[in-house]
Amino acid sequence: MSIDTRSTRRRKKAKKKDELVPTNTAQGAVGRKDKRSRKKQERKKRRRLFSAPTPPAPREEGGLTPFNARGTQLRRRQRAATRGFYAPLVRGAPTTSRDAEVLNTAVVASPFALQAPMIGIETLSESPLHHDPFLAYEAGLISSPNVLVVGDVGSSKSSMLKTGYGIRPLLLRDRRVVVFDKKDRGGEGEYAELTRLFGGDPITFGLGGDGVVLNLLDPVIAGSGASNQLRLLIAAAELTQDTPLDEWEREALRGAYRIVMHQVETTPRAEAVLTDVLGALGRIEDDPSDAYRDLSAGAKEQLHKAALGVRFLLTGLLEEYSGVFDGPTSPGVRLNRKLTSFDISQLPDDGPVVPIVMAIANMWLLGSLRADRGIKTNLIVEEGWHLMAGPSARLLRSNTKLARGLGLALIVAIHKIADIPHDSPAMAVLQEAQTVHVYNQSRAADVQRCVNDFNLDPSAASLIGQLGRGRYLFKRGSEPELLVRHTRSDLEKKLTDTDEAMNTRGGQ
Repeated sequence: MSIDTRSTRRRKKAKKKDELVPTNTAQGAVGRKDKRSRKKQERKKRRRLFSAPTPPAPREEGGLTPFNARGTQLRRRQRAATRGFYAPLVRGAPTTSRDAEVLNTAVVASPFALQAPMIGIETLSESPLHHDPFLAYEAGLISSPNVLVVGDVGSSKSSMLKTGYGIRPLLLRDRRVVVFDKKDRGGEGEYAELTRLFGGDPITFGLGGDGVVLNLLDPVIAGSGASNQLRLLIAAAELTQDTPLDEWEREALRGAYRIVMHQVETTPRAEAVLTDVLGALGRIEDDPSDAYRDLSAGAKEQLHKAALGVRFLLTGLLEEYSGVFDGPTSPGVRLNRKLTSFDISQLPDDGPVVPIVMAIANMWLLGSLRADRGIKTNLIVEEGWHLMAGPSARLLRSNTKLARGLGLALIVAIHKIADIPHDSPAMAVLQEAQTVHVYNQSRAADVQRCVNDFNLDPSAASLIGQLGRGRYLFKRGSEPELLVRHTRSDLEKKLTDTDEAMNTRGGQ
């Protein structure tokens, strides 16, 4: 048996201590390193949550696809949000929020082209050209909504008027179109079927009681201006004899008008008619104003003769064009909600009946618009010469400002601008038009007048005479003129070409 000496106990104690201490100190260092590595990886993972997303790989075509990428997927768990995990999971598409519009200046404000209907293709850039007289006026591009279309027969003015100022504006809110329809297509105007398509019926005029009646003394006309009825009477008389009335004839007509209006006010009757004026002409003693009391016998005799001359003139008008002016306005004469057509295609071109009807209809339209405000109206006159010549032009010029206040844009088409004298009242209406469409002009005088009157570039003179069918120079306000090609859809071609193409009852 061994004796547990002090030296033995000392050796056992040293051996036990060696067993508690690791023989290799590197093993402890490795454990501590692993712990630090795990913490470092965790920190990197957190930083990646807030780092920029990795760009997507290019497509086979070679371009990036930011607008095809899926939208941003945000963390939705509240626990993750409270810990600061707000980064997206995947790369998102560009924002569609209005807050980011400032980053794309092209969409900050809607351009004018996005609001107005298209009227053609600008040939230089092959880009669509948009125009609407009312929207352009509101945008400050023009100072007058009136439009002038100039060009030879067969240059496609009508198709542009029907689409650009007829059909397409009706797609806008609170819009209406009124047309003086002069072209005959199969026994009625070319706008007849189009009017029916929009739920109305054309207002058809004819001789011998075959159409509606327009009364020069219609109360609606008086609503557009207290003196418009008298001015219409004077214009009708001057158009009938094709010369202005002298001072005696005008005074005789004014006296007869006063007598008739006094009868309307003092006796219960619906409205006065032209035959009432004929009966009052020459009755100087019945004038309610007693304006001729101090006249000499010779002056009264001369005034009586002038009144008889006007009576004979207007009597001939009623007899030659019976069924047009002799009576109250027909109930069918009313403004349709969308498209109204005054079909004057069956009236003779020669004589005063067409310009008189157009003058009366224009005054009636102004009076109707006063009672039905809030709807902007395009008045299309394809045979503008009848409305732009003689007494009609003076009447039209005096009502231009009134028409603008009522939301009426006058769109006039004429063939030969050189036929309008510089001193004609129509020139004021032409010069006020801030939108001009210049089609082909075969006469040198018309070409030069277009360049001078519309302030075109001198180089346009060589181009106007070579414009093909459906091409025109477009001039708006102070902007430079543009060469435009008119285009139509297949449906518009069917609606604007011929009656037969529009008539679905007759076949395919």
